[in-house]
Amino acid sequence: MRTVRGWFRETTGGLPSTFWYLWVGTLINRLGSFVLIFLAIYLTTERGFSAFQAGLVLGAWGVGGAVGTMAGGVLADRWGRRPTLLTAHLGAATMMVALGLAHELRTVLGAALLLGLFAEAARPAFGAMVIDVVPARDRLRAFSLNYWAINLGFACAALLAGLAAEAGYLLLFVVDAATTLVTAVVVFVKVGETRTAVVAHPTTATGTRPGGLGTALRDRVFLVFVLLNLFNALIFLQHISMLPIAMGADGLPPASYGSVIALNGVLIVAGQLFVPRLIRGRSRSHVLALASAIVGIGFGLTAFADAAWFYAVTVLIWTLGEMLNSPSNSSLIAELSPADLRGRYQSVFSLSWQIAGASAPILGGLVRERLGDPVLWLGCAALGLLVAGAHLASGPARERRAATLRLATTPVTAPAVDAPPTVAAASAAAPAATTGPAAVAATAVGPAVGATPDGVPATAATEPLDAARR
Repeated sequence: MRTVRGWFRETTGGLPSTFWYLWVGTLINRLGSFVLIFLAIYLTTERGFSAFQAGLVLGAWGVGGAVGTMAGGVLADRWGRRPTLLTAHLGAATMMVALGLAHELRTVLGAALLLGLFAEAARPAFGAMVIDVVPARDRLRAFSLNYWAINLGFACAALLAGLAAEAGYLLLFVVDAATTLVTAVVVFVKVGETRTAVVAHPTTATGTRPGGLGTALRDRVFLVFVLLNLFNALIFLQHISMLPIAMGADGLPPASYGSVIALNGVLIVAGQLFVPRLIRGRSRSHVLALASAIVGIGFGLTAFADAAWFYAVTVLIWTLGEMLNSPSNSSLIAELSPADLRGRYQSVFSLSWQIAGASAPILGGLVRERLGDPVLWLGCAALGLLVAGAHLASGPARERRAATLRLATTPVTAPAVDAPPTVAAASAAAPAATTGPAAVAATAVGPAVGATPDGVPATAATEPLDAARR
């Protein structure tokens, strides 16, 4: 019992209260994420659209999401995290109801486009806000906890959505909008602005003068990292496009796919909170390489699967890779992002998922149709191993960039806009850790004891204010 209590304190203790309000908002929002699960079924059965028309609607959602991701990142840095997050949630709730009430195809397309825009605009602001308020050494735990909440909420939503759909599809849209509004209320009441004014040196760690979105798009080290995530996402997203088709071709009913894919959420909910302790102190490049290799191997084994139990084994394997990849990715984005451009860097990284979401089913379908299932799945394995090797090769450059960023930006104590003193002080005082992301810099007080996970020397920093630890 002592060991369990100690693990719980180690996993959840010491994180600032602002993070927990954001975490609660994430869980509430995901508990009501009904619409996307049943949207294709709703459009074809309730609205009578063809499969092609339903695909157009989903594509409009994706296009809006790509625009929203980029706009949300810019607004989070220029306007502020809090107003961007609130506007995005309020807009998403409004367009959710509008989509549920729309009937004509052009109206549905417009509502889906705007819903994708508002929904995805919240992501960069949320990610930047977590980086702002969580001390550098705790961010791996924080992102793991948030990822756990996302999967717990989504797993519950999948069950609740079926019950809500029986009462009427409009209820799906109303409940989804309501939970989004509740999240906005939590942010409005409990979360202050976290962006701090930053004074940067004339030349940034990327070798260019400080700028806007172009700085992220010219950052070669960061773009290589984004490109590797794009390739990894192309593999991973086959589970919602080609995997159900492959299982159907083996004579397995849709219910079997539902049961098999549910194992993904169950394993994440059961085991994700143990991941930070498992990978703590290990090389980030090695963890990301291992994750990519496991994901590739898991999907590659699908080439030999012909029964539900075999497919279940493949899902369990690539889910382990997903569990290692997600928190490591999130914490590394934090460390590679200059403090005054966190929103923009978050948006560029999120764009890789938007591109993969649009292209993964197209590429997977072309390969499967022209070359067959075995080539598709073994190709996923080969791509996963190539990405793993690329992570090992590019890791040292990323660590050098992270170390340079710790010295390239110096925060000032004054908040940028309307920041509550406790939040701003906590953000400004967050330390640069020796074994984690350190996008929030602090005053160096001497040589570090230890080094970053990839062996790059780090600098020690002052402890955060006690208020940030409560």
